Amino acid sequence: MSLPFPHDPASNPAGLRHRAEAHASAFPALLAQAEHLAATVLLGDHGRKRAGLGDEFWQYRPTQHGDGLRDIDWRRSARSDATFVRQKEWQAAQSVMLWVDDAMSMSFTGGKDRPSKGHRARVLGLALCVLLNKGGERFGLANRGTPPRRGEGQLTRVAGHLMAAQGEADFGTPNPRVLPSGSRAVFISDFMGDPAAVEAALTSATDRGVKGALVHVLDPDEEAFPYDGRTVFESMSGAIKFETLKAKNLREAYLERLAARKAHLRDLARKTGWRYLCHHTDKPATEAMLWLYQSLERG
Repeated sequence: MSLPFPHDPASNPAGLRHRAEAHASAFPALLAQAEHLAATVLLGDHGRKRAGLGDEFWQYRPTQHGDGLRDIDWRRSARSDATFVRQKEWQAAQSVMLWVDDAMSMSFTGGKDRPSKGHRARVLGLALCVLLNKGGERFGLANRGTPPRRGEGQLTRVAGHLMAAQGEADFGTPNPRVLPSGSRAVFISDFMGDPAAVEAALTSATDRGVKGALVHVLDPDEEAFPYDGRTVFESMSGAIKFETLKAKNLREAYLERLAARKAHLRDLARKTGWRYLCHHTDKPATEAMLWLYQSLERG
C-alpha cells in the first residue's frame, strides 16, 4: 500500500480566504504583544523612535500599500502632490511572520473525510493573518518572500502565495534569517524532517529576540499507525520507499520515535521561550486558532 496523494479541497485563494475568515470570525481581533518593540527592525527602521497608539504626534510619512483611506491626513496631503499618514508615537505595528510548511509531506491525508495536513496548515495560517489584520498588525510569510505588511491587499497576496505553494522537498525546514529581530513567528508544519534544522532555526531566532509558537500538524493515522500485513510506505515525492510484510511489527518502534519527536519539540519550545501545540486534522481548526490567539496574546 502506498500513502495517498490526496486532492486538496481548496481550489483558489478566495475559497481559502473564505474558510480562513470563517475560523477567524469566532475570535476577537488579535493585537500581538510588542515586548521587544524597541529592538524590532521593520522594513528599514533601525532602532529609531517609532510611531504608536499614543496621543503624541510624531511625524508624517508617505502612504504605503495597505494604508486605509481613514489613515490619510487629508489636510497635510492637500499641500503636496503626495498623500501622507499622520503617525503618533509608539504605534509601530508588531510584525508576525509565518512559516507554513509547503513540503510534499504536508499533502498527506489518511482519510477522505478530513483535509490534508497542508490544507489545514494553510487555513490556520491565513486565519491568523485575518485576526492580525483586524488588529492592525503586520504579517508576512517567512518562506515565500512576503515582507510583513497589513491590509486587504496583503491578505490577498498571502492567500495567493499559500495556494500556489508546493515545495519539491519531502520535508520542510524553516528559515530564521527572514524573521525581523524582536518580531513574533509562527511555524506550522508536520515537523517530519531533520529535527536539528528546527532546533537551529529556533535557536537562531531566539538569539535575535524572536519568540513565537510551533503548531505541529499531524494526521490521525500518523498517530495511530493503523497498518497491518504487507505494506509499502512511500514518501509523497516517491524518493523514499520501504516495503514490509508485517507492518504491525513496526508499530511500537514507530510510535516510540513519534513520541520522542513530539517531546523534543515540546522541550525545545520550552527552552527557547516558544510555545508548542500538536494539532490533528480530524479536530476542529478553531481549537488550534484559539490556542494561537492565547499564545500570541500572552507573549
